[in-house]
Amino acid sequence: MKRLFHYASDEEIKRGETTDIYFVRTKQIIEAKGLDKTPVIADVTPGKLPHGWPWGILCGIEEVAHLFEGINADVYSMPEGSVFHHEDFRGVREPVMRVEGPYGDFCIYETPLLGLICQASGVATRAARMRKTVGDKTLISFGIRRMHPALSPMIDRASYIGGFDGVSSLSGAKILGIEPSGTMPHALIIVLGDQVKAWKAFDEVISPKIPRIALIDTYSDEKMEAIMAAEALKERLYAVRLDTPASRKGDFPELIREVKWELDVRGFNHVKIFVSGGLNEENMKELCEAGAEGFGVGTALSNAPTIDFAMDIVEIDGKLCAKRGKMGGKKQVWRCQKCLADLVLPFDKAQPKCPVCGGKTEPMLKPLIKNGKMVAKLPKPKEIRQYVLKQLEKLQLEEKLGCSKR
Repeated sequence: MKRLFHYASDEEIKRGETTDIYFVRTKQIIEAKGLDKTPVIADVTPGKLPHGWPWGILCGIEEVAHLFEGINADVYSMPEGSVFHHEDFRGVREPVMRVEGPYGDFCIYETPLLGLICQASGVATRAARMRKTVGDKTLISFGIRRMHPALSPMIDRASYIGGFDGVSSLSGAKILGIEPSGTMPHALIIVLGDQVKAWKAFDEVISPKIPRIALIDTYSDEKMEAIMAAEALKERLYAVRLDTPASRKGDFPELIREVKWELDVRGFNHVKIFVSGGLNEENMKELCEAGAEGFGVGTALSNAPTIDFAMDIVEIDGKLCAKRGKMGGKKQVWRCQKCLADLVLPFDKAQPKCPVCGGKTEPMLKPLIKNGKMVAKLPKPKEIRQYVLKQLEKLQLEEKLGCSKR
């Protein structure tokens, strides 16, 4: 049967058919030379993070676990949702994952492994950075229309794990176990031919459990449409949404202040201001300060820069080795539970105390797959999200104490 859309199936990924050709040729060569069963240890480490980011959020580990089920290898990983750094406190490259086993048995899975975590971690990291920027304001992922539809569950899952409150896609919401978020597009207003008719039709037809958020920039000035929406729906109106990244006035924060003022002076203090369109890390802070209380983030989230992870062999048959720029030998990452400072040490070294605040450390590379069998409990997305949010609180302490040179 001809495939209508260009994507790889679960079976093709599991068979290694999405790998790079040079791993297939490597496998052929080492099998011919009788080296395919040689045991190796390989580290997965991040390169320097995009835009000088001091930390990232690890995402995609659940899929890595499914990728390596049935493969003759052991996988150790930081838990999904963990903060990670390019380097530890002393400047040593920090592994987020370790794979052990006969190289011929897992070499073709390097490409899909990296693909599963590079993009998802980029989206989760940007989501977490936006969460830090806006505090407790509402964040909704609107970015799936900018990427291949096959990726929509991954994008929304990573956004949610990174700290977003909701997602717009049906597929993303389904795997997260939440209701999808979103109300109306400009198309609804245009089809009905009138803003007020569209807002009232939404109110009449859609379940009352869904918040009434009126889109207010289709035909008229945003201030006037906000007033019209409030007068039409009154106490049932939860919020107005401005989808105006480049308003005719040229000052989006000032437009928010104006709309908020006009609603408040008319007694519609309960109506919140939501914004969407052209949002990014740089402008969200000033929009918050202007009075925005909810953000629908699209391209800046789904098109987040990928994290440049790489896999490198660091030990062969018990002997240390490494390419230039990488450090040989089996390692463990020890993390301070007070300030999230990391220390990378050889695997056989004793558990250290935090070199910054003296706090207790714990090992971050934990068993995920043993002999091809999953041994770790895979947490639900809500649990991972809470883990991320708790770490974001601790990062404030890390920054205050100066726990790293980053």
